[in-house]
Amino acid sequence: MTPTRIILIGYMGAGKTTLGNALARDMGMRFYDLDWYIESRMHHTIKEIFDERGEEGFRRIEHNMLHEVAEFEDVIISCGGGTPCFFDNMDYLNRQGATVYLKASPDVLYKHLSMGHTVRPLLLNKTPEEVRQYITRQLAEREPYYTKAHYTIDVSVMDDFKKIHFTTQQLKNELGI
Repeated sequence: MTPTRIILIGYMGAGKTTLGNALARDMGMRFYDLDWYIESRMHHTIKEIFDERGEEGFRRIEHNMLHEVAEFEDVIISCGGGTPCFFDNMDYLNRQGATVYLKASPDVLYKHLSMGHTVRPLLLNKTPEEVRQYITRQLAEREPYYTKAHYTIDVSVMDDFKKIHFTTQQLKNELGI
């Protein structure tokens, strides 16, 4: 039986949006990236919200928007990297659907983030070495929240379309779909 909600969590750059889009297309479900949802509802970019309201203000908005999108049926949701770590978000997510932690090492995450074109407010104005150290430290802090997910999938190999497809199939198998 297909879960009505599949919720992807993990550190920024893990591939939540990439895998979420691929899985949604494969399963004929709607896909929601929580950051995109926030931007469309607030009419501001994540960076602008961070700049105007700080991280605490952003996290309050994120929490409220999470409660909206996690009520939708037949969806795949990609959460921001910090979403599970604030308020009661992780416990709430586990009640709302099948949660999946997309796990990757700090080196893989650094590589993914270095290739990306998205502005990451928490990484701005950091040298490459500072970014590596930040990822390593923050991932260690967030891991206890991420590991509360119902399922864990290693996404270290998602660097081309064939491997993304493989990971999508691996996730479907894990979920019994």
